[in-house]
Amino acid sequence: MKVLANDGVSQSGIDTLEHAGFEVITTKVAQEQLQNYINQNEITVLLVRSATTVRKDLIDNCPSLKVIGRGGVGMDNIDVDYARSKGLNVINTPAASSHSVAELVFGHFYGLARFLHNSNREMPLEGDANFKTLKKAYAKGTELKGKTLGVIGFGRIGQATAKIAIGAGMKVVAFDPYIETTDLELDFFDGQKLSFKINTVSKEEVLKQADFLTLHVPAQKDYVIDEAEFNQMKDGVIIANAARGGVINEVALVKAIESGKVARAALDVFENEPKPEIQLLMNSALSLTPHTGAATNEAQDRIGTELADQIISILK
Repeated sequence: MKVLANDGVSQSGIDTLEHAGFEVITTKVAQEQLQNYINQNEITVLLVRSATTVRKDLIDNCPSLKVIGRGGVGMDNIDVDYARSKGLNVINTPAASSHSVAELVFGHFYGLARFLHNSNREMPLEGDANFKTLKKAYAKGTELKGKTLGVIGFGRIGQATAKIAIGAGMKVVAFDPYIETTDLELDFFDGQKLSFKINTVSKEEVLKQADFLTLHVPAQKDYVIDEAEFNQMKDGVIIANAARGGVINEVALVKAIESGKVARAALDVFENEPKPEIQLLMNSALSLTPHTGAATNEAQDRIGTELADQIISILK
């Protein structure tokens, strides 16, 4: 049986699949050529990430497909219900990248709190001529310890982010319409563990309390954070979105930055990918990454292995 990993897969995933007797193809096939390629090569398993879409026409016209796999959490680029109604198995790896995304969020938070996103750009250009000016400009950083992290969306990634926050000495307040309470277990280097019980609160309460705010929700019809939500926040809040483009109204975000309601913000995802709006790219209050939340070597190994194990379980 043949597996087409159209958006790539880790070597650990390839090795696991090949050991089980699968042929793994990592050729990148253009979206418009995908249907013909699958049919000509009798592909049984199609693995994608965010670049490739799997819609009804592809599902209807590729009878050899038995499994569609998404390396990651969100599956908004796949017509999941339709595929399953046609008898296909649709799988993903919801836990594999949680910690990687959480670490990226805190990378942004620490950078924004100490203006690293700006000083790293300006020091190479002006560090020799304007050292004292830059020192003064970036001398009003803030510490995360003792601050409140607000988490909107308290699933696997939200909880992983909360664990880092607790380790950093932050208070955590969380909102999730499907979770009332959860126990977060922190594992330490020497085998010790500590458990923290988190009771979720209302979205309004999270917005009211948060000094730092992070979003971990799926793509949805309406904005999760819009002008009304910004108005409920503390002045000077720092925000990160490493969830999905479109959960924050980017126009309203820029206005909130201009008004001082939002001090600084981090975006790993954008409403218009792969061409973010120029007003975001040029805004000095924003720390930006090109949708790399899950892009660590460790996460990719976990994703590849988890997908391979699920495929083998289904087809073998």
